[in-house]
Amino acid sequence: MLERFYPDECAGSAYDIDYDALYKEGYRGIIYDIDNTLTEHGEAATERAVKLFALLKDLGYRACVVSNNKEKRVKPFAEAVGCGYVYKAGKPLAKGYMKAAELMDTDPSSIFVVGDQLFTDIWGATAAGMKSIMVDRIARHEEIQIHLKRIPERVIVFIYRITHRKRGELDLL
Repeated sequence: MLERFYPDECAGSAYDIDYDALYKEGYRGIIYDIDNTLTEHGEAATERAVKLFALLKDLGYRACVVSNNKEKRVKPFAEAVGCGYVYKAGKPLAKGYMKAAELMDTDPSSIFVVGDQLFTDIWGATAAGMKSIMVDRIARHEEIQIHLKRIPERVIVFIYRITHRKRGELDLL
């Protein structure tokens, strides 16, 4: 039952992922969460994010940001990094992820999702049949509803570590 919340992979940040290796494995599309995955909650796109998306384009990827936020938050970020976007996505439901796949004109089986939350990003990727990569959140300050979700996330991450992790890997949460 808890497996729907387990990520396929973990990374310290969205900026630490080996994108070359995933491209060689056949992945062509990437879906990102924004807040606490690519930038601090509510912040504009950073120079680091802009450079990452330029690199991804050079590698041959198509990218899209998928967020439960309103368009006024998501659109400026997506425009700054040069990718498509889905706002009010309804994560963890698969519909936002499938809309992103359509926008990227990419098959869901060749897409991976990068996010910092089990109950939205990772569960949604699983529901959509996409590979998931969970990253450590960028900042500790978050909206109260997200902070409250972190409590049961810790329990699931603890169980995940016991059953799936090797010693010395990066910590989550």
